[in-house]
Amino acid sequence: MPHLRFRAVEPQSVQILSKPLIDQLQPHMACPREDFTFEYVYTTFYHEGEVSAAYPFVEVLWFDRGQDIQDKVAQIITQQVRELSGEDVDVAVIFTALNASSYYDNGKHY
Repeated sequence: MPHLRFRAVEPQSVQILSKPLIDQLQPHMACPREDFTFEYVYTTFYHEGEVSAAYPFVEVLWFDRGQDIQDKVAQIITQQVRELSGEDVDVAVIFTALNASSYYDNGKHY
């Protein structure tokens, strides 16, 4: 934990981002490196009946760490995605806070 899901980002970019993002995020999130997961989600976006291009969209599923840490994490993700995708690209970062008692690892909740 945390899980990062990437949409409208090339799979090779997710692979590249997986190391430097852990390097920068791990100290803020205070969890072991091995707890991070990165997922490439193949998606197609539509607008007004047509396939449309989309800007990078990163969903972060995690245990809430407060607004200050969330803001820092969003800035780090945005910066690193822009380094690969272009400085002028919009980047959406969406956080979903998970309840520790509803998250099970090997049959035991946190």
